Amino acid sequence: MTHPSSRPDVLIVGAGVVGAACAYSCTAAGLRVAVVERGAVGGGTTSAGEGNILVSDKEPGPELDLALLSSRRWREISEDLGGGTVEYEAKGGVVVAGSRETADGLLRLTAGQRARGVDAVDIGPGELSELEPQVTRQAVGGAFYPQDAQVQPMLATAHLLRRARQRGAVVHTGTGVVGFVRDRRGAVTGVRTDSAEVPVVSARWVINAAGTWAGRLSRLAGAPVPVLPRKGYVLVTEPLPRVVRHKVYTAEYVANVASSDAGLETSVVVEGTRAGTVLIGASRERVGFDRGVSLPVLRTLAAQAIGLFPFLADVLLLRSYLGFRPYCPDHLPVIGADPRAPGLLHACGHEGAGVGLAAATGHLLAQHLTGERPDLDLTPFRPDRFEEATA
Repeated sequence: MTHPSSRPDVLIVGAGVVGAACAYSCTAAGLRVAVVERGAVGGGTTSAGEGNILVSDKEPGPELDLALLSSRRWREISEDLGGGTVEYEAKGGVVVAGSRETADGLLRLTAGQRARGVDAVDIGPGELSELEPQVTRQAVGGAFYPQDAQVQPMLATAHLLRRARQRGAVVHTGTGVVGFVRDRRGAVTGVRTDSAEVPVVSARWVINAAGTWAGRLSRLAGAPVPVLPRKGYVLVTEPLPRVVRHKVYTAEYVANVASSDAGLETSVVVEGTRAGTVLIGASRERVGFDRGVSLPVLRTLAAQAIGLFPFLADVLLLRSYLGFRPYCPDHLPVIGADPRAPGLLHACGHEGAGVGLAAATGHLLAQHLTGERPDLDLTPFRPDRFEEATA
C-alpha cells in the first residue's frame, strides 16, 4: 500500500473517466499514483456522457483498433469491478439506413470494419424490425454490432478510482493545476496547484487527462495540443417499458462524428437505460464553453428521434443536459509521451468516445510507463503530430 506522503511514480491531472482509467491501470501495473482534479470526480465531460463503448461508429484505422482493444479491456474491468456495479451492458448497436444510397455506404463501412476484426452484421428491413420492433418502417436496412456496449459513466469513474485507491492511489479533488515543476534539464517533475494543502505534487511522470481543459494545461507545460470543447446535448424521456433494446442511430451519425465543421450538426442517436428513460442525442458544435441552451437544437433532436422511432411523438421529455467533448482536429485522441516536455504524457482529445476509449488509453500508458511493449502502436496518437502537420 502506498503511503500518502511518498512521492508517486505517476501524477494524473484529471479525475474524469480517462484519468480514472489511467489510475486503475497504472496501479494494477504496480505504479504509485496520485490524481489531482480541480473540481469533483467525473464532474466534467464524464458527467454529461451516455457511457457508450462503441466500435460501430469508427471507420477502419487507428481509432477503430483502439476501440476494439478498449472493448476487450472494458469487459475485463467490468468483471473485476462487478458488471452490475458499473452497469456494464453488452447491449449491442444497431445502425439504421434511411435510403438506398446510405445503405450502400454502410455496406462499404461494415466490409472495412470486418476486415479489422469488428463483428458487423448487415441486415435488411425485416431483420431490423426484429431487433428493434418500434423503429421506423421507412428504413431500407442497416447493420447490427454485437460488440457495442455501455456503462454508467459516473459509476464507472467512481469505481475505477476506488479500485485505484485500494491499491494505494491518492486523489486530491478541488485542486487545480496552475503550473508545472521542472528539473535543471527542463524535464517535467510535477505540478504547482492552487491548493494550500498540496501546493506542489512531485512525480516521475505527469499525465494530462484534463478533458476539455487539456489544451490549456498542455500550453502551461509549453507542449500545446489543440484540444477544444465541442458542445452537445442529450434529451431524457419519462421512464418507459423496454422499448429501445440497443444503441440505435442513423448512418449519418458516423459522418458527423468524423466531421471537422465548427457549425451545428445533428444526427439522431437513441438508446434506453436501466432506469427506463430513453436518451436522445446527438448534436455537435464548437462554441467554446458557452453553456447557453438552444431550443431550436433541442427541437431538431426531438424531431429526428421521432423520425427514427415514431412512438416517441407521444412520450414526455423530462429534461435535457449539455456537455463539452474534448475535440481534436484530426479526430484522433492524444495518447503517449510528449518529446517536447520529457516526463509529460497525454491522455486526452477523445471527443465523444472518452468512455469507450478510456480503458485502452489507461492500459497502453501503463504498459509504456512500465517498459512493456504496448499492445498498440501509439505513433498515430503522438502528441507532437500537429506541429508536423503545420511545419
